[in-house]
Amino acid sequence: MELSFPTKAFRTHGGAHVPHHKNTSMMPTVEMPAPARVVLPMQQHIGAPCVPAVKKGDHVYVGTVVGEAQAFVCAPIHASVSGTVHSVEKVALSNGALADAVIIDSDGLMEPDPNLCPPQIRTKEDLIQAARDCGLVGLGGAGFPAHVKLNVPADKKIDTLIINVAECEPFVTADHREAIENGWDLLSGVYLLKRMLEIDRVIIAVETNKPDVIDILRRIADDKRYDPDDRVRVLPLPARYPQGAEKVLIHACTGRDIPTGGLPADVGCIVMNISSAAALARYVETGMPLVKRRVTIDGSAIAEPKNVFVPLGTSIHDVIEFCGGYSKPVKKLISGGPMMGFAITDDSFPVLKSNNAFLAFEEKDAIISPPTACIRCGRCVQACPMNLVPTMLEKYTEMKNTEKLQELDIMTCMECGCCAYSCPAHHRLVQSMRVGKALVKNAGRKS
Repeated sequence: MELSFPTKAFRTHGGAHVPHHKNTSMMPTVEMPAPARVVLPMQQHIGAPCVPAVKKGDHVYVGTVVGEAQAFVCAPIHASVSGTVHSVEKVALSNGALADAVIIDSDGLMEPDPNLCPPQIRTKEDLIQAARDCGLVGLGGAGFPAHVKLNVPADKKIDTLIINVAECEPFVTADHREAIENGWDLLSGVYLLKRMLEIDRVIIAVETNKPDVIDILRRIADDKRYDPDDRVRVLPLPARYPQGAEKVLIHACTGRDIPTGGLPADVGCIVMNISSAAALARYVETGMPLVKRRVTIDGSAIAEPKNVFVPLGTSIHDVIEFCGGYSKPVKKLISGGPMMGFAITDDSFPVLKSNNAFLAFEEKDAIISPPTACIRCGRCVQACPMNLVPTMLEKYTEMKNTEKLQELDIMTCMECGCCAYSCPAHHRLVQSMRVGKALVKNAGRKS
C-alpha cells in the first residue's frame, strides 16, 4: 500500500522565530585554492577515531586514504590536497580533546589519486559500502557516519526518506547553495537511495523562506522521466527554528514521534541532509570521496562574507583570509550557527567534515546580558520543541538531583537553545541542560 503525501506540514510544538540573516544565500559558492598545509584529525565523526594509514614523508594525492576506519561506527578520512605528509601527531580539537592528525604539506597541484574509480552499485550492500568508502558523514553538523544510518536492521521497515533542506539556523546558507547549484546531484542521490533501499516515498523538506530552492527542486522532482510514479515531492515547512532538528523534522513531515531513546528507523524513517545525499551521488559518479565541503563565512567582523568550497583540514584562519580577513576586532568566533553552534577560542583549528559555517562577530553583536531572577513567565516551556520544563531542569541541575532530572526526561533535550533564546531573564538554560545531562550520564556509569 502506497503512503500518501502530506499536503502541508504537521504542526510541531514550540520553537522560536529567530532572525534569519541569510546574507549569503544569493552568493554563488567560490572555490578556495589549495592551502599550504592541511591538518586532518582522525576524529571527524561520531564514533571511533580512524587509524593513521600514512607516515611522515609519504606522497599523497587528493582522495588517498590517510585514516583507516577499523570500527563499524567510523568513516575513513582522505587527503584533501596532493603533497607530502609532514607529520602524524596529536593536535587539539576545538572542543579541547586531543586526536591523532595527519598533517600534509600541499604541492599546490591538487592531483587526484590515480587509483580512484566510481563504485558499482547493484545492491543495498553496495550502496552502504560506497557510503563508507566515500568517508561520508552527516554534513548538516551531526557528523554521524552515513553507512551506519543506511544499514537499517532487518526488523525495521523504512518507508520514508526525508531530505533535510530546512537549514533553520540564522546566517548559515551552505545547504541553500547546494540546492541552487547542485540540485541534480541531490535528486540523483535521492533516486539512488530510494531504489536501493526500496523506499516508498521521499519528502524533500524545505523552509518557506527559501522559495527559490522550493521552485528549483520541485521542477526537478516533478520530471516524469526520473520519477514516473510521483513518489518524490517537495514539502514546504514553516520557517521556524528548529525545524531542521531530526525529531522535529520527522513529526513535521509524517506526524510520527520518535520514542524517548529511539531512532528515526523506529518510526520508519531515514533522514539525510541535502549535502550528504548530493555528496554520495557525486562519489558514485566520479569515485572522488569526501575531501572538501561548502562552508558559510559570515558575521559582522568578516570583511567579505561568502560561501566557500574548502579542502578539509584547511585552517579556519586561511578560509577567513580568503574572505578578506577580519574587518573589525573579533569578540566571538562561532563554529556553526548562533543557536546550536559553539564558540571557539581562535581560528587555528582545521575545517572538519561536520563544519558548515564559521561566524565572526564584533563586540556589539556578542554582548551577553547578565541573568536576572526568573519571573515564571513560562516562555521557555512554550518554546521547547520536546515539551520539557527548562526552569525545573535548571533547578534540579543546580541541586545535582539526577533522579528528578531523569523523571523530567532531561535526556530528551536536544540543546536547540529555544529556551534560552526565549528567556527574558537571560538564564543560561542550554548550559544547564548540558551539565544536567552529564550528571545523569555519570550517575549511570557509577550505578
